[in-house]
Amino acid sequence: MLREPKSFEAAITAADFSSEDYCGTSYAAKVLGLSVATVQSLVEKGEIDAWKTLGGHRRIALHSLNTYMAKNSPQLSRADVHPKHRLRVLVVEDDEAARDLYRCQFEEWDLPVDCTWMSSALDALMDIASMRPDLLIADLSMPGVDGIEMLRTIKRNQQLAQMQIIVISGMHVDAIAARGGLPSQARLVQKPVNFDWLQGYITALVMANAKWR
Repeated sequence: MLREPKSFEAAITAADFSSEDYCGTSYAAKVLGLSVATVQSLVEKGEIDAWKTLGGHRRIALHSLNTYMAKNSPQLSRADVHPKHRLRVLVVEDDEAARDLYRCQFEEWDLPVDCTWMSSALDALMDIASMRPDLLIADLSMPGVDGIEMLRTIKRNQQLAQMQIIVISGMHVDAIAARGGLPSQARLVQKPVNFDWLQGYITALVMANAKWR
């Protein structure tokens, strides 16, 4: 018997609610090693607790992921899945080949990083407030809502004020300035990306993350 997830707007009225106790479907799929569609099916079957936002996006309880893994994959349940304990990175890139290249590099570096991959700025805006990544890596030229519009929206969210931003783009600096420029904390890196530099930058963030958390 399929069930409709409870309202996230109702869940957030609870006295013990914390946005850090919830994640999006993409993160849950990565943790469980399943497809997003399979995770959605588990939610509808009631095997994983989740809520829906007014916009129809699911928010999944992290404790429910642990419970599911302990029951179905005991070897995975020993892993530390809480995103607070690892460097949280969000990569927003519409080009699939570029995402695959990033993914290969991250896997090769084997750093304590939890990386989420999104193909559109709109998808990122839907989840970034609840994910609260430590680092955002974003392209600028994307269809629909582009990277500049995304960063302009993010700039207004004070909860994301401490987030590091790397913009990797082939757009000329004059064209970026004509669109209003980038947030002050954003670092512009021209394509093609120097992955040796990026590895060093992320390694430094990992060390700072271990020191201050």
